[in-house]
Amino acid sequence: GSSCLCSIIPLPRQTKVHGKDRVKFMESLVVADIAELKTNQGTLSLFTNEKGGIIDDLIVTKTDQGYLYVVSNAGCAEKDSVHMKVRLAEFKAAGLDVDLEFLDEALLAVQGPSMSRVLQEGLKDNLNKLTFMTSTVATVFGVPDCRITRCGYTGEDGVEISVSRLRAVELIEKLLANSEVKLAGLAARDSLRLEAGLCLYGNDIDETTTPVEATLVWTIGKRRRKDKDFPGAEIVVPQIKAKTVRKRVGLVSTGPPVRQHTPILSPDGKVIGEVTSGCPSPCLKKNVAMGYVDSEFAKNGTDIQVEIRKKAVRAVVSRMPFVPTNYYMG
Repeated sequence: GSSCLCSIIPLPRQTKVHGKDRVKFMESLVVADIAELKTNQGTLSLFTNEKGGIIDDLIVTKTDQGYLYVVSNAGCAEKDSVHMKVRLAEFKAAGLDVDLEFLDEALLAVQGPSMSRVLQEGLKDNLNKLTFMTSTVATVFGVPDCRITRCGYTGEDGVEISVSRLRAVELIEKLLANSEVKLAGLAARDSLRLEAGLCLYGNDIDETTTPVEATLVWTIGKRRRKDKDFPGAEIVVPQIKAKTVRKRVGLVSTGPPVRQHTPILSPDGKVIGEVTSGCPSPCLKKNVAMGYVDSEFAKNGTDIQVEIRKKAVRAVVSRMPFVPTNYYMG
């Protein structure tokens, strides 16, 4: 594919959390250890409900400007805002110091092997200082006050740039002036994130899945597990040691492509799960998918089947990411 892709993400919910109790506030909603983050470092986390279900996934960054910077999904913007406002009212009623500021900024994702070379031309500071999951505020190609976060949803090195809506088009045009940059749509992003083994909210994770079923235990901070102080912890923490009935796995198959809702079958044809995301992999030239299966079939290398157009097609449970990630670790 192209060496650098730029996508305009459908306005995700970007929020600043202010006040001296901001970390405590955020930790009352998510599974991550926000307190342990270094300055300008971010982490992927999950909003969970009291049953341990996933309300949304989000990235929380502890900035050096006295606020937490939170990016959650566009599709969940309304639900997430209500969820945060309800907790805000509880915190304020208890006399705690916290405030929410919902931003009206655009978010550009510039992703791919030549991202750093392309972006460096528009920056004064050395981009090499910005490692994966860290963030800074900078002027980018003459557009001031942009927040650059080295992260993204493609498995490649990349940044997400939060920029004033009034100057977003100007910044995109400046990026596109470099012939290495191509505009990418959501379908390109979808195949890239699937190759990288990354979940899509509403497909692979939702309020009926727990972090343990979704194999997202790594998002739960060690201290948070010990203290069992995040929503749904009483259900989620015991699942870490016990086995859940089902588990999210990767699948590889040949033949017709595997799509969402395709039944997953055992070798003897019994339904053991369902595909949640699937597509032909442009990089691997075979079909990749993820879905949930009964735990006994979740081991990598397990032979299973997928039912496509009433026919059983052979598939193999495969480790993810399907394509190695290229995040910049410095």
